Amino acid sequence: MSPATVVTGIGITAPNGLGTRHYWDATRTGRSAIAPATRFDPTGYPAQLAGEITDFSAEDHLPGPLLAQTDRVTRLALLAADWALADAGITPSTLDAYTMGVVTASSSGGFEFGQNELRALWSKGSRHVSAYQAFAWFYAVNTGQISIRHGMKGPSGVVVSDQAGGLDALAQARRHIRKGTPLVLSGGLDAALCPWGWVAQLASERLSTSRDPHRAYLPFDAAAHGHVPGEGGALLLLEDADAARERGARVYGEIAGYGATFDPAPTSGRPPTLRRAIELALEDAKLAPADIDVVFADAAALPELDRIETRALTDVFGAHAVPVTAPKTMTGRLNSGAAPLDVAAALLALGDGLIPPTINVTPDPSHPIDLVTEARPAPLRTALILARGHGGFNSALVVRAADPGRHDAPAER
Repeated sequence: MSPATVVTGIGITAPNGLGTRHYWDATRTGRSAIAPATRFDPTGYPAQLAGEITDFSAEDHLPGPLLAQTDRVTRLALLAADWALADAGITPSTLDAYTMGVVTASSSGGFEFGQNELRALWSKGSRHVSAYQAFAWFYAVNTGQISIRHGMKGPSGVVVSDQAGGLDALAQARRHIRKGTPLVLSGGLDAALCPWGWVAQLASERLSTSRDPHRAYLPFDAAAHGHVPGEGGALLLLEDADAARERGARVYGEIAGYGATFDPAPTSGRPPTLRRAIELALEDAKLAPADIDVVFADAAALPELDRIETRALTDVFGAHAVPVTAPKTMTGRLNSGAAPLDVAAALLALGDGLIPPTINVTPDPSHPIDLVTEARPAPLRTALILARGHGGFNSALVVRAADPGRHDAPAER
């Protein structure tokens, strides 16, 4: 039997809360961070709302040399990594460098870096790298900077599968732990709230153009018309369960199951495969559908994509059979950071016995799911987290609660 993989540390940088405590306090009470974008002037763009992190000052958290070498998303990732390690009680300098790995996800965070390189490239006499080189380099920079900062030289890598990438990164981290690496820092963050990143996201034709923050991101609502983009995400410290137990670590929960599929071409006539991803995750966790206590939905907020997700859920669980929530309605969709943040929220929900709400949504009766629109106390042992990436990526992850008595409140950060 493969060794169990548990989560012992959480580091969160989210629009509605920097640090685990602040994020969870906002999320459990339904406080939204969606507002008009301020990191650039959105005037003239059809979409103008975003989930921004407005209370982050890199100078307060990182040394000067790192500020000169990094951009916003890397700084957010470094902060989340610091917090996850501290939360887990891990001091990397006291451990063998080759026993620690880093696996992260990225999908759009390189746009701001690339935009700056393009600006420099176009300036007179510039010898900066090309935009292509800048973007290719960026995909490895978060993992590399975290590894260098903490001396983590074990198995590492970057997963790129759009919004599904965060779950795929956690699954890859679990594979490394099963092969013998004691601990891996994993998850994802993104930050593309800049003109180039904004235009790229608009090209997907999935962004909401509403000017009303309360009516802009409405998954499973009859008025659903696209999502609001955001920035941030979460990094989690994953460990071999036996090693974590041996050192007396606080455990948030177990990464119990994972499944991933890729949709056929739209012209193939074959159905989407999200249902199969869910079934694979349940099989991997050795759980039946009735064993799942809550689902954290992908929540695309586009009518057809919402119908696909509803159909997958009702095919697996039945109509109105399991509570479904989408706390990302408070932050916007964070690209590769969205799913790791949902995993963190799921683990905190299991610990508190509270399902966070899907805010601002009036559930459409044509979606026969039990959508949680107000915080709901419930006995929770397991959660299913779903994520879909543009182009056909589907991922599902199951987390299981820690043994009774092993979960403590997250430390103040």
